[in-house]
Amino acid sequence: MQTVIIGSGNVAYHLAKAFVLNNIPLAQLFGRNEEDLKKISEELNIPYSTEKPEDADLYIICVSDGSVENVSRLITKKDCLVAHTSGSLPKEVLAGAYRKSSFYPLQTFSKSKTLEYKKIPFFIEAETEEDTKTLFSIASQISENVMESSHEKRKYIHLTAVFACNFVNHLFSRAKEISDSQQIPFHYFLPLIDETVQKIHEIEPKSAQTGPAVRNDVRVLQLHEQLLQGESLEIYKIMNHSIKKMYEL
Repeated sequence: MQTVIIGSGNVAYHLAKAFVLNNIPLAQLFGRNEEDLKKISEELNIPYSTEKPEDADLYIICVSDGSVENVSRLITKKDCLVAHTSGSLPKEVLAGAYRKSSFYPLQTFSKSKTLEYKKIPFFIEAETEEDTKTLFSIASQISENVMESSHEKRKYIHLTAVFACNFVNHLFSRAKEISDSQQIPFHYFLPLIDETVQKIHEIEPKSAQTGPAVRNDVRVLQLHEQLLQGESLEIYKIMNHSIKKMYEL
């Protein structure tokens, strides 16, 4: 099966790398950013083009959600399978006359960060049983965690991911702002962060909760509020309110 990956960003890079490492044939990288495409091409030894996508059996679109529909129009071949990698879009957003599907890897991707592809969950959806089996087979060569998922369920998967990853990372950024303001090296907090994440591998997140809000330690909560201002203060109040409500404090 000839496969073309469309895109040159973080998802496109890691998906292409996963294909190469698992000896899955990859015919071409296609996109508009020649500089990024060239870097990926040189590292992974994959042909690339900014002119037109190669004739292929499978096209995997790895671009921002807002660009998926327009990019999908560039694929004019009818007898092929096209998948997007979005967690929030339905497969029907793909605009061509080809067979439509989704191929969603649940992970946060950065080109500079090495990943264990075997651990990345893949959620797939297609129009036919045959195409489902095709995508399932490809994903299973990359990962040990592959399952089918409708768009309805995938929306909730993506929403959960935003809470578990994007929001948490934003809190890390806010925490670093506070530590930086007091000249406290942020790396001193990394063991705490690591233990917090590791703990939920063994304990339900709700059971693992600690801190002044779950203890309803009013003195500490008030002290912290006096030290904060602006958005960080608002976040602190909202988070503590949510914790108290969950534990009915």
